[in-house]
Amino acid sequence: MKTLEEIRKIRESKKKELELRVNTKADTREKHILVCHGTGCTSSKSNVILENFKNIIKERNIENVRVIKTGCFGLCAKGPIVIIRPEDTFYAMVTPDDCEEIIETHIVQGKTVDRLLCKDIDGSIVNRLDDLNFYKKQKRIALKNCGVINPEDIDEYIAFDGYLALEKVLKEQSRDEVIETVSKSGLRGRGGAGFPTGKKWELTKAVEGEQKYVVCNADEGDPGAFMDRSILEGDPHCVLEAMAIAGYAIGANKGYIYVRAEYPIAVQRLKIAINQAREYGLLGKNIFDTGFDFDIDIRLGAGAFVCGEETALLESIEGKRGQPRIKPPYPAASGLWGKPTLINNVETYANITKIILNGADWYSSIGTENSKGTKVFALGGNVNNIGLVEVPMGTTLREIVYDIGGGIPNGRDFKAAQTGGPSGGCIPKEHLDTPIDYESLKEIGSMMGSGGMIIMDDTKCMVNLARFYLEFTVSESCGKCTPCRIGTKRMLEILERLCEGKGEEEDLEKLDKLAHMIIKSSVCGLGQTAPNPVISVMRYFNEEFKEHAIDKHCRTSECKAISKITINSELCKGCGLCQKSCPVNAIEGEAREVRKINQEKCIKCGTCLSKCPFKAIS
Repeated sequence: MKTLEEIRKIRESKKKELELRVNTKADTREKHILVCHGTGCTSSKSNVILENFKNIIKERNIENVRVIKTGCFGLCAKGPIVIIRPEDTFYAMVTPDDCEEIIETHIVQGKTVDRLLCKDIDGSIVNRLDDLNFYKKQKRIALKNCGVINPEDIDEYIAFDGYLALEKVLKEQSRDEVIETVSKSGLRGRGGAGFPTGKKWELTKAVEGEQKYVVCNADEGDPGAFMDRSILEGDPHCVLEAMAIAGYAIGANKGYIYVRAEYPIAVQRLKIAINQAREYGLLGKNIFDTGFDFDIDIRLGAGAFVCGEETALLESIEGKRGQPRIKPPYPAASGLWGKPTLINNVETYANITKIILNGADWYSSIGTENSKGTKVFALGGNVNNIGLVEVPMGTTLREIVYDIGGGIPNGRDFKAAQTGGPSGGCIPKEHLDTPIDYESLKEIGSMMGSGGMIIMDDTKCMVNLARFYLEFTVSESCGKCTPCRIGTKRMLEILERLCEGKGEEEDLEKLDKLAHMIIKSSVCGLGQTAPNPVISVMRYFNEEFKEHAIDKHCRTSECKAISKITINSELCKGCGLCQKSCPVNAIEGEAREVRKINQEKCIKCGTCLSKCPFKAIS
């Protein structure tokens, strides 16, 4: 156990030592090789890269060089990523075989390895991380330490003001003052609904009870979402510290982190962080000699999407089947084992320590009038810069897709963005300039959700997309209430008929009626929002639904049963790219001639659609 004075000494000594991580003009001979060790880069052998660097440095007895395991840098499309500080050199798509050259050329000779420098979307070579367009419009608050510190070293977290916020509230602030700060900041829950965080803390504090609980919802189940996972992998202590602050504010002495078992790296780092915090006396009894007790345990989820709903999550922690409870009572009054319980998600907690240290006014100055601060998005789909982004609330969708995301691959047109996962909606091209905040997204039929953002180009069928999300919801429904269990199944059957060319025009009216019935009568929030993707797609892409129902035609050929791929002779330049890419030799024609598709051979895979640079194939 460390005394408060010892914690402060660690902070001061380590802060000087690690200045080179954030200061490119740091006065030091030492170099730090930062290797991304998030899930994405680890799957591409970044763990081997890290060990190779360590072995080469040890074998060659090179001094003043340290190899650091970090969390996600965000630009997953360029992984595995290696950053060398203090010069901030950004190496992209590094392989284990590149380690020797990086050490010899960069570390020993002091030159950059030009072939590994990151290329921006415009083709320009970028030497430094901050020069990439991907980062220029971002503002990292929740992700502040991700990619900067070693998440398995508590001293590094302490060096970057870690546990200083906990010290401040325990030594200087009353419980009411902490809640007032959070409320005044304007922070809203980042799990999807956007309920004011300070209000939730205030409600839980107001309930009388000797035993209260603080719960972290890390059950990130939306398809394509990986925001919470990346925070836990890159900066687990920020969540632990925030939960302790929340425990102090509401009068709780016990916390639980409910995390998906499919996140092995996040789980491992959480376990390491909790053990380190206990060893230092930052969790457990009498923290900072203030008489405040607080400890945290981990509970693993079994992958059920419904357990992202707060009451189903509580049932699962208690060892029961994950099914939603009838509300009220709400968890603030009767949560875990019937006791008052505060539940926030990972990203919400990741903002707390920064708000305490920098003040409510600082945080509320970022974002829009009703949506304060920043939002982390997992940017995926048909976009060049797939990765993790954090932007101020109010940033437009166009800025995220084109300025940060680098636009649509292969020169295709933007068609839609899906936000909010299976509970969200689609944003069409005409709303590209919509500011991303809670109210604006709601107005156009979508929602913030936890932060998944899937970009789609003009090759995507929106009827098939609606079918995909309903298929997910049907498979993940807990079955407790009839509207969700049966209603979503009937909706899926209609969508399947449309995609197979067996639907009728009246099916569109049935879909709409079923959707609104399910919204009005389902027990929990997940059932009530399950039809949202279908409603928003029908709202903005109704012509595609009519084509499927009446004309038995899919304009993108994703619905193979009703698709026919043709080549426009006026647009075709005879380049032959489509012919070369066809896996079944269904495209015929000679060099420099307009090609034709043999419909009997064509399997409607759509490969030629994506390869044609002239948009001659439809």
